Amino acid sequence: MSTLRVTAEVLTVHEHPNADALELAQVGLYRAVVAKGAFRTGETAVYIPEQAVLPDGLIEELGLAGGGANRVRAVRLRGELSQGIVCRPKALAGVDLAAAAAEGTDFAERLGITKWVPPIPPTMNGEVEPAPELLPWVDIENIQRHPDVFAPGEPVVLTEKLHGSACLLTYVADQDRVYVSSKGFGARSLALKEDPRNLYWRAVRGHGVAAAAARLAERLGARRVGVFGEVYGAGVQDLTYGADGRRDTLGYAAFDVCAEIDGAVRWLDAAALLEGELPVVPRLYEGPYDTERVLSVASGRETVSGRELHLREGVVIRPRTERYSAVTGGRAIAKAVSAAYLTRKGGTEYE
Repeated sequence: MSTLRVTAEVLTVHEHPNADALELAQVGLYRAVVAKGAFRTGETAVYIPEQAVLPDGLIEELGLAGGGANRVRAVRLRGELSQGIVCRPKALAGVDLAAAAAEGTDFAERLGITKWVPPIPPTMNGEVEPAPELLPWVDIENIQRHPDVFAPGEPVVLTEKLHGSACLLTYVADQDRVYVSSKGFGARSLALKEDPRNLYWRAVRGHGVAAAAARLAERLGARRVGVFGEVYGAGVQDLTYGADGRRDTLGYAAFDVCAEIDGAVRWLDAAALLEGELPVVPRLYEGPYDTERVLSVASGRETVSGRELHLREGVVIRPRTERYSAVTGGRAIAKAVSAAYLTRKGGTEYE
């Protein structure tokens, strides 16, 4: 899940092809349905992204449905995908939004907007312990929100984004110690104590992830190795890829690797290092970066099962050569999510 920021943005306004009283306000590559005439191209307004939770007062002000359902979601309105909310809240009436857009001011706290945090099912929970040596995963921003992460034509790799739950494993070579965590606990430098009922420990033991990390540390001469994988199957999320997370057939696929070598942490190619050692996420495209191609590949059917059992969540985009991005303030990495995934019914979003 990406970071939550509520910012002022310069809009590009488009006609709605199926509704005379509606228009589409574009922010980045996102489009939000708005009332016709409410905004003009070049004007500035506040953009509230998906997964934001709005306070009741703002829900009422914007004329949205509340009743406890205050989370912003992607919806289709008259056939067009609407992602996020474009508005000018009364609480910001005296604010120079154009200046705020230039400065990148975050209005989330001022507006009482928080980030939606999914519940933790019992199988993904457990007793935790401090783990300062744990190598954490990073939040990945959506390419539609930040379209300038990659330059047109830049060599990139697209891997399939799986709808499961991220499993973080760190092997510390000089201690011969293994830490296992989830994305949420890992962000707080906490590891889950080993428990045969825990989803992540079952995946680690069932797929030999710790042993693979130890072998990799020896090959690389690394003090620490982090292996990041997706655990998936029935009982994990609503998309299962033909696996069963409640049994020994739970799915696992590594999607990233980092290693501490000579005191520096480096991000490495998971497929190059782990192919034949562990299951890895499918690589869907390798070539020059093109926004339309990326969004096209993000849609379609999943390839993990080999049977196209259901829709694809999306893709993760990486440069062919790992690099820093001034746009993200860290790694040059982003995701693109399919519209079918965002608007599916009965979806789960456990972390």
